[in-house]
Amino acid sequence: MNIYIIIPAYNEEVHLSKTLQSLVEQTFLPKKIIVVNDNSTDGTQGIIDSFFEKHSFISGIKIFSEASHQPGSKIINAFNKGLKAVDDDFDIICKFDADLIFPKNYLEKIKSTFEANSTCGMVGGFCFIEKNNTWILENLTNKDHIRGALKAYRRECFQQIGGLKNTMGWDTVDELLAKYHGWQVCTDESLHVKHLKPTGANYSKSSKHKQGEAFYKMRYGFWLTFIASLKLAFNKKSLSFFINYLQGFFNAKRNKTNFIVSEKEGEFIRKLRWNGIFSVLSAQFSVGSKL
Repeated sequence: MNIYIIIPAYNEEVHLSKTLQSLVEQTFLPKKIIVVNDNSTDGTQGIIDSFFEKHSFISGIKIFSEASHQPGSKIINAFNKGLKAVDDDFDIICKFDADLIFPKNYLEKIKSTFEANSTCGMVGGFCFIEKNNTWILENLTNKDHIRGALKAYRRECFQQIGGLKNTMGWDTVDELLAKYHGWQVCTDESLHVKHLKPTGANYSKSSKHKQGEAFYKMRYGFWLTFIASLKLAFNKKSLSFFINYLQGFFNAKRNKTNFIVSEKEGEFIRKLRWNGIFSVLSAQFSVGSKL
């Protein structure tokens, strides 16, 4: 299977070489790696050039966008520029962040998962962050979700979901739309990827509003947004996150922001989300009754 990897990079001088080194040492090498230098002002381009000189399957392109970090739009704009720069001779397309260290068997394992299960539309491992000199799971989501930092898509699935949405929440709606089209989202708990920067470290207050806006765009409705915001804020251990998410939702509603899914897709998404919530509550009730 041909694997193409696109890595958006903005001022990643500190981490990019570690990411690329972990990819060139894979037991199964990708066919192509495209690093999209998104208006970096540090030594990012020099790192891209040095790896290009040594590895023919690595190349880079330069684009010029705003310096501010806007979750979703900036990174997906860069990804899409990289996508336009490659041919369509791939079986798996990956969107990886520039601050990851992959285990040597990462690509081999995700390739094997795709090959073993024809219904897997997306495959990924898990991000770990360093805390007190120990690498621990970056526990922000359920284990059936693939983090936006390390997405890998089967070509047919990627095409059916219409690629990646240029908005905050792209790494949630992609999985929901994949399920809408009958694909499975497959995770592998044995694949531990070192995440060198904590998620959201560069987000501004206005950026945090984008998550609530994303819930609106995905047609969650208020109560699903309330529950999802509460869960994310709890994981972040911050009440301000919860308030910002709800403010973002109501701002989007007041401004009649365009949705990113159809009514039919929205109905499927809400049903899927509520079923998941009721399943968790049912399981907890069952365990509590046994005790």
